Amino acid sequence: MVSKLSSSEQEKVELEHQAAKLFMRWYEHETGKVIRHLWHNRPSKPDVSCRFEGDRLDIEVAHLYGSELEAKQILNRELSDKTLLELQQLEKNTAPESRLLTALNRILLNKSSKHYKTKRVWLVIRNAHPAWSKTQIQALQQHITVPKAHPFEQIWIVGDWDGKSGIVRLFP
Repeated sequence: MVSKLSSSEQEKVELEHQAAKLFMRWYEHETGKVIRHLWHNRPSKPDVSCRFEGDRLDIEVAHLYGSELEAKQILNRELSDKTLLELQQLEKNTAPESRLLTALNRILLNKSSKHYKTKRVWLVIRNAHPAWSKTQIQALQQHITVPKAHPFEQIWIVGDWDGKSGIVRLFP
């Protein structure tokens, strides 16, 4: 029996697929290595999977927002309680100019504690903040904190919502 997804679950799946497709297109462009055939996974696995170098590659997707209001505007919906609390804390405790670094480090810390039932998993973060860019992310690379222990073979960020500016490798 096929279960129907709620509209918010369907939107989440679509956002994850969009982010993964943007990343895959840029990755192929920058490396010349083919990465194809995207499909969605169940919750115990990373968000999406694809074929890379003849094997399965799993991709966990995260979105980088600067504030609660911005996330609601971009997504055009209410946020989960956990996301809402994290964005409220970020806004309350962080000056606007340092919010990019704080938000990115928060995502990296949160994702580092995850465990996946898979051989290979990459983390792809999609920047959703219209005022932040690939250039700003690259300028902060020396200050980005990737936790020592995490499940990811590689960590990347898509520089902007539409994927026009390219990708930045954060790890290794």
